[in-house]
Amino acid sequence: MRVWPGTPYPLGATWTGVGVNFAIFSAHATRVELCLFDRPDAMKESERIPLHEQTDMVWHAFLPDARPNQLYGYRLYGPYDPAAGHRFNPNKVVMDPYAKSVARTVRWADEMFGYTIGHADADLAMDPRDNAEFAPLAAVVDPAFTWGDDRPPQTPWHNTVIYEMHVRGFSKLHPALPERLRGTYEALTTEPVLDHLRKLGVTAVELMPVHHHARDRYLEERRLTNYWGYNSFGFFAPERRLAASTSPAGAVREFKRMVRALHAAGLEIILDVVYNHTAEGNHLGPTLSLKGIDNLSYYRLAADDLRHYMDFTGCGNTLNMQCPQVLQLIMDSLRYWVQELHVDGFRFDLASALARELFDVDRLAAFFDIIHQGPVLSQVKLIS
Repeated sequence: MRVWPGTPYPLGATWTGVGVNFAIFSAHATRVELCLFDRPDAMKESERIPLHEQTDMVWHAFLPDARPNQLYGYRLYGPYDPAAGHRFNPNKVVMDPYAKSVARTVRWADEMFGYTIGHADADLAMDPRDNAEFAPLAAVVDPAFTWGDDRPPQTPWHNTVIYEMHVRGFSKLHPALPERLRGTYEALTTEPVLDHLRKLGVTAVELMPVHHHARDRYLEERRLTNYWGYNSFGFFAPERRLAASTSPAGAVREFKRMVRALHAAGLEIILDVVYNHTAEGNHLGPTLSLKGIDNLSYYRLAADDLRHYMDFTGCGNTLNMQCPQVLQLIMDSLRYWVQELHVDGFRFDLASALARELFDVDRLAAFFDIIHQGPVLSQVKLIS
């Protein structure tokens, strides 16, 4: 596999038409390896590629031989020192926070934790086992799509009537739909569904979380599931389990078809988004992505005890709005859903957590300032 220097922007895996540029932020890593996988059920990576180029804390490379649908993850080297806020463990493959599609979600096993479960020192004891067999994997996406004459309805606020729905629950038992389409994005493109929404008189649908999310281990062990999806760790990737398509790229195309069909019916689409925390939990949680990429940068840690997290969310952790790269992650995600997937607005779950620059909620926080002045996001519907 040929490796060229590449560029630090845009972050994530970007198909250029002649190759793929890979870029990932980590301020405290000492070494980064890109791991390429041949298939979703692979037990280990087929190739490890060191990213030698580093620009402004972004590690990057360009692979001219890589193509869309390439599966990948990362290994990051650095100190494993929870007391200092660092949880690097190169034995763990972690998912790109900019992943546009998830080819394989997490498979729960003790190896998915950066520390040795059951050890007397708890999370202070680094786990030496490899997790490549169980780790979530991202897939490179070709963004090409025929939007035709798609355009946002731009319904005025005073005429807006919103129908909040869960994609799966809304159509899972719908008798007029083929069984394979029930509970999927594709169901929202069908005439029985669109006709029903038009008859209700609503002007917008607000989808409960469709970002890729984890099904908590303690739930799966009880044969339960995280049905509602408020446990994201893929802020760019449509949840594949809500797609009729079985391929990673197919889920993205299906989401776009849904948006196009809703717009054609005069309906706006608003997303319920969860940027206040991730599925990695507290200091005893798994290492899925951000925790293993740069824990100290991405999460709010207790000032007098960097081993533990500031939990303003009740979910174990809170994203660090004091870090410019965290703000960039959220803004890049929001712009991606508007510009590439054509959504019309967002409802921010627990927005107060996004406004905590120091401790108290601040209505003048940088998060709100950035959204209000942005030429893209200031023009869509925003609910908090």
